[in-house]
Amino acid sequence: MTDTPLPVQALIVVDVQKDGVTGDRAVPSADVLLDRTAGLLARARGAGAVVVHLQNDGDPGAGDEPYTPGWALHLPVEEGPTEVVIRKTWDDGFKDTSLGAVLTEAGVESLAVCGVMSEMCVQATARTALELGYRVVLPYDAHATHDVPAAPGISEAVPAAAVSRVAAWAISADADVTTAATDVRFAAPGGA
Repeated sequence: MTDTPLPVQALIVVDVQKDGVTGDRAVPSADVLLDRTAGLLARARGAGAVVVHLQNDGDPGAGDEPYTPGWALHLPVEEGPTEVVIRKTWDDGFKDTSLGAVLTEAGVESLAVCGVMSEMCVQATARTALELGYRVVLPYDAHATHDVPAAPGISEAVPAAAVSRVAAWAISADADVTTAATDVRFAAPGGA
């Protein structure tokens, strides 16, 4: 990690939906996640970077079932030429979506990923981005998840912060996961 990290050209905001960040189903420290994500959004927009909001379409009865209150994106979207919402049904934001095409058409070569859940949709999307050749930044304080319950006779409960750390560690050989959200810099595609 350098003192002045290279800027990234896109921000992927993964599943920051009401169900995961408000109420009794919110991830621990949802307020911190929302603050960090809002800061990333402001800087990405200000730099002309591409912003993609991934929105999960949950199964019937799930907290993120389409068109229910929990399905709604929590942070404001400024849809336009460089900001879009892409709905998905898989953990991986690239699978069966237009995400790859959006990034390719914009000329994106590097991106930051934030959101929920660290060990599921955030990690799956970041891993595929790496496999596709993107430079990936995963700010350690801009993704979150829930505690993993204890497995009687096997292990104690695993706190959410540890789960997030392990999820990031699993891809740390290929992605920059040491950067704080406030250290992520952005540039318009073609400008970095």
